[in-house]
Amino acid sequence: MGFFSRFSRDIGIDLGTANTLIYVAGRGIVLSEPSVVAIDEITKTPLAVGEEAKKMLGRTPGNIRALRPLRDGVIADFETAEQMLKHFIRRVHEGTSLIQPRIVIGIPSGVTGVERRAVMDAAYQAGAREVFLVDEPVAAAIGAGLPVSEPTGTMIVDIGGGTTEVAVLSLKGIVLSESVRVAGDELNEAITQYLKKVHNLIIGERTAEDIKIQIGSAYPNKGEEHKMQVRGLHLLSGLPRTVTICATEIRESMTEPLAVIVEAVKRTLERTPPELAADIIDRGVMLAGGGALLRGLDALISHETGILVHVAEDPLSCVVLGTGKVVENFKSLERVLSGSFRGKE
Repeated sequence: MGFFSRFSRDIGIDLGTANTLIYVAGRGIVLSEPSVVAIDEITKTPLAVGEEAKKMLGRTPGNIRALRPLRDGVIADFETAEQMLKHFIRRVHEGTSLIQPRIVIGIPSGVTGVERRAVMDAAYQAGAREVFLVDEPVAAAIGAGLPVSEPTGTMIVDIGGGTTEVAVLSLKGIVLSESVRVAGDELNEAITQYLKKVHNLIIGERTAEDIKIQIGSAYPNKGEEHKMQVRGLHLLSGLPRTVTICATEIRESMTEPLAVIVEAVKRTLERTPPELAADIIDRGVMLAGGGALLRGLDALISHETGILVHVAEDPLSCVVLGTGKVVENFKSLERVLSGSFRGKE
């Protein structure tokens, strides 16, 4: 059995808009790569997947297309997503697999039945024996170590690349949730539009992401005023140019998408049953996902709601750690699953 189990280890996947993470039972997180694929337009085959493909974004010749197969937390390009999943699954199984794995995938709670089916189909075509879905807020809460099995209210805000998931959980289930398709990508887009409008500078997706990481913040922090030089294409002259921007500008540029996220949190709190609301006031709100790394976001939500906000220990890995715990404790956590697929009927 030892030899067989080596090749049949079940896996948990956080199939994110920005990054895909994979957890293998018994081994932990074994893969964390950007959800990007570079396709050869002539042969229609993948040239690069993950980090290698991300370096090509906005820098490819006409015959190569670097793209992200997921948008707003769902599959936008089915074939490419399937190829990406196949590549990642093959990598974590070291190129060979004797027995097809059981796969648990974290997906946004607000996706439609058709979108859920597309994710399960892609994973099945990529070589899964069985595919199970778990809503991202539940997976993130399990991964963050929240007591989801207990009869107490816990609130999680999972801010990814394409969606922000706000949910109140109790007894292994979602009591109520809200999913808004405003997250990291929209923050990047807001920065891009601001630089275009105010500085007449055109920048790419990767540059906007770098600006957000280096000097981006959601709430003013006294005595901290960072500046950054940004290179891009000047709109009027059409020539490359460098401009200096400050943290205050970037914070202002992201005001609108951040307000949408805060409003989603407020709306969820307003709908929360009184007993669970009391638990949340005691325990606070947990932030997870890559968006939780934005400086001052916890302070902004705390200021707007009056409730203590914590950032998870490893916000980027919460969802995949949650799917991994479901895989490893399948019988006890089976109730958290929201969909399953066992091959063609």
